[in-house]
Amino acid sequence: MKKIFYLILCVLVVCLVSCCSKPSLPKKNLLTEWMEPSEKIKVLSTTAIIEDLVKEIGGERVLSMPLIKGELDPHSYELVKGDMEKLSSADLIFYNGLELEHGASLKHQLEKSSRSYSLGENLVSLKKSENLIFYQGQVDPHIWMDLSLFSFSIDFIKEKLCQLSPEYEHEFETRALNLKKEFEALDKKIIKMMEEIPQDQRYLVTAHDSFFYFTKRYLATEQEREKESWMERVIAPEGLAPDGQISSKDIKKIVDFSKNHGVKVFFKESNVSADALNKVVLVLKEQDIVSRLAFESLYADALGDKNSKANSYLKMMESNARVIFENLMGNHDGK
Repeated sequence: MKKIFYLILCVLVVCLVSCCSKPSLPKKNLLTEWMEPSEKIKVLSTTAIIEDLVKEIGGERVLSMPLIKGELDPHSYELVKGDMEKLSSADLIFYNGLELEHGASLKHQLEKSSRSYSLGENLVSLKKSENLIFYQGQVDPHIWMDLSLFSFSIDFIKEKLCQLSPEYEHEFETRALNLKKEFEALDKKIIKMMEEIPQDQRYLVTAHDSFFYFTKRYLATEQEREKESWMERVIAPEGLAPDGQISSKDIKKIVDFSKNHGVKVFFKESNVSADALNKVVLVLKEQDIVSRLAFESLYADALGDKNSKANSYLKMMESNARVIFENLMGNHDGK
């Protein structure tokens, strides 16, 4: 009888606890939270690279979201269903500018919004135009490939956040200052790393023309920068905006460059087809010249996923430097 009594008592206790406990509410996803009123500053960034800076500076005071996700190409991105709602709900919109986001529908919305701000145009306003790179009559939008140049975006983002939430100005200032220190430290680290590579090996072949800023800052010599001859160190089969239109002339250009400079390794990119580089390897093989693709991809227009070694801007830059260093030095085991 006692056992039955205790069993009934336990069942009653469990039932009582279940009835009194509040049902757990399902966790809201970011998009659902974005569409609702919030005390946080809603910041929409066109790319994950920009969004990473926003998160670092804004911390818990911002509700941050990238418009272009994953491996999608920001150069040609056009608005899709749901994007207008994200744009219209944002308190702030940050975009790269300099014709990176040149998809007609997105470009139109960015340029007409009074809440959108271009990191590239900020450089122009700071009279940093001399630091911008022009290639075949176009400005190169890949400004994030030079940490020292991209660091000017930190204060720009901070100032816009402070304007909307002045009560958190000290917090934004502190986080921005810490981030600038991280930028400076990594910039120096990459310079030192690249200087270890012999000058006659500092030639870079990538999938598209996205590493001009990296080459000028980290691979070129001071004399080459002064004489504007640094661009001779880098080449790609595709232009500033990859479109997949590769000709036999483009392939021959890379083959000749590789033979002239003894280039044996070519760098694929995470969100660009490696078909053109594979063709180069094949042509060189037919000429009894051994070459290969790097064992790891570089990250140019997109960050890696959350599980990758490049899931933040600083990690992306460090990963790119490591992959370039290991391959150009010839000490990568491919694992």
